Amino acid sequence: MQVYSIPISRPLKRLVTGCWDAVLITVALIFAYGLAGAEFFQQEQKTLIFLGLALLLSLLAFVRVGLYRVLVLYMGLQSSLLIAQCVTIATGLLAAAYGLSAAQGEARVAILPIFWLLALFFMGGSRLLGKLAIISLIQNFRPKEPVIIYGAGSSGMQLLAALQSGDQYLPVAFVDDGHKLLGSTVHGVRVYGPNSLYELVESFSVRQILLAIPSATHAERKEILNKLEHLPVHVKTVPDMFDMVSGKVGVDEIRDVDIEDLLGRDIVPPDPQLLGACIKARSVLVTGAAGSIGSELCRQIVAIGPSRLVILDSFEYGLYELEQELEEQVQLIRNESGVSEGVELVATLGSVGNASFVREVMRRYGVETVYHVAAYKQVPMVESNVVEGVRNNVFGTLATARAAREFEVKDFVLISTDKAVRPTNYMGATKRFAEQVLQSLAMLDNKTRFSMVRFGNVLGSSGSVVPLFRRQISRGGPVTVTHPEVTRFFMTVQEAAQLVIQAGSMATGGDVFVLDMHEPIRIVDLAKKMVHLMGYDVKDENSYRGDIAIEYTGLRPGEKLYEELLIGESVTGTDHPKIMRAEEESLSWSELKPLLDRLAAACEEADSQEIRAVLMEAVSGFVPESELMLTAPSELEYSSRPVERATSSAKVTPLFAKKP
Repeated sequence: MQVYSIPISRPLKRLVTGCWDAVLITVALIFAYGLAGAEFFQQEQKTLIFLGLALLLSLLAFVRVGLYRVLVLYMGLQSSLLIAQCVTIATGLLAAAYGLSAAQGEARVAILPIFWLLALFFMGGSRLLGKLAIISLIQNFRPKEPVIIYGAGSSGMQLLAALQSGDQYLPVAFVDDGHKLLGSTVHGVRVYGPNSLYELVESFSVRQILLAIPSATHAERKEILNKLEHLPVHVKTVPDMFDMVSGKVGVDEIRDVDIEDLLGRDIVPPDPQLLGACIKARSVLVTGAAGSIGSELCRQIVAIGPSRLVILDSFEYGLYELEQELEEQVQLIRNESGVSEGVELVATLGSVGNASFVREVMRRYGVETVYHVAAYKQVPMVESNVVEGVRNNVFGTLATARAAREFEVKDFVLISTDKAVRPTNYMGATKRFAEQVLQSLAMLDNKTRFSMVRFGNVLGSSGSVVPLFRRQISRGGPVTVTHPEVTRFFMTVQEAAQLVIQAGSMATGGDVFVLDMHEPIRIVDLAKKMVHLMGYDVKDENSYRGDIAIEYTGLRPGEKLYEELLIGESVTGTDHPKIMRAEEESLSWSELKPLLDRLAAACEEADSQEIRAVLMEAVSGFVPESELMLTAPSELEYSSRPVERATSSAKVTPLFAKKP
């Protein structure tokens, strides 16, 4: 049923409410006279005039204190106190009117407290009845979706109030892990334990559960999500507590569950000294700044407080958007700190492959720290464009590193990848070659501290499977996974940026840092969890009536089943529990220089065969896909545990074969 309403302007609503209050306080005064044993209309004309003026002034006072700015639907304790304040003002004005009119009689001593009580009852009670009537109309004439709120804490209470006054959701139950509130009723909604979830979902036909636990750790949220995963509901969450307190978002801004919650990985608080060592009061350059990792690095660098941040990228629009965002961040920091000066931002448009351009950037802006993020990272794309992959990933790194040495940059940190470890693709091979470039330059002198930080997949980065899966599920599937056994390491982009900054501060020269990525995750398991938590069932051989099918497409060119983070077995800890230092073989500059010359000549000639030959000679464990198919499995064991590799030519039987 649809309800049609006549639009009424806000001033008109206030006028109607004011007139209603005038009637209520007048009636309250007349009743007060009667209860006090006096007759209101037998008073002297002078007294009646003064009383009328007092009531009129009371209404003006109500306007002044803001009584008519309060919406009846959202009345609460503060509004009740405001009504009591207004009634007290009206009573005081009546007392003044009696004094000015010199009215006689002992009854007036009893009239004032009786009036105060009656006026409070009439004004407060009428508004309460109006609120209940509006809520009843909303609930009866606007169909609302029943939902369960998981978490009966302060955030849950705020969410309940927001939803009850809205027109989309109807909270039917609280679920909470604590024992103090179990069985109690809050604002008409009862609190249950987690064991009642299935019964509640069935009884109330619930299709959505809203998580109101913003202060819970990722590990705690993962445990809760594991309980909810197999229920036929779509699990959503309220924003982070910090975002709500800071005013960035409202408690009623409900969204899908963060993929970080599925990982259950809690971030170790950063060490302020490590964060600031290479950034505070320095001129910092970030290459590849417009990318997902580069842009997050820039956000965190600005917050730390460099003297200058130079952002470099060849993607014009991305660079423009990042510059605008960082300008706003800098202005916000200035406003909060009260300091007129802030970080100087410089946006430079160009390619790291242009050696003269990179040298000029280093010279002009007095760069002291470099975070080299610029790279082509999509495995299939580099596999199809080997020459450009080498030019950008290898020679772009070489040009930037040489410029850093020439202008005596203090610290140079390369963002590397787990795909550089015994690579089966050209992207990984070029990244490992880039690592070796820095290792060999670090042997020449100590003018610049070169280091590299190696880690796995970053959640939410361009090309990530998470947004792809979410889009596919929203469209009704199928969800595409390359192989049923493929696994990947995952980390949030915020944590990755923090650890990169801290790792660079611990460098001594030529260091290979490896971030603790925890256990790898099977991609198909991640896909299934996302399907379940978005309220659907997986369609497979065990459930033909499911909603979303998972299709296996086969590994893409150059992909491995499993990724690794270490080439050798020698790894030591550092001052940070999430950062390790790997001791790995490297080439001297005299050994690497001829390989670089051959690689440069091969790029000029677009000779992919020579490029492959040079990379196979320089990069330990590099076996291109074409070679992989001709290699015996025993030859692929480079460490104490077997490293499984598969190629796109592997035959994978999908769970669902299309019917003819």
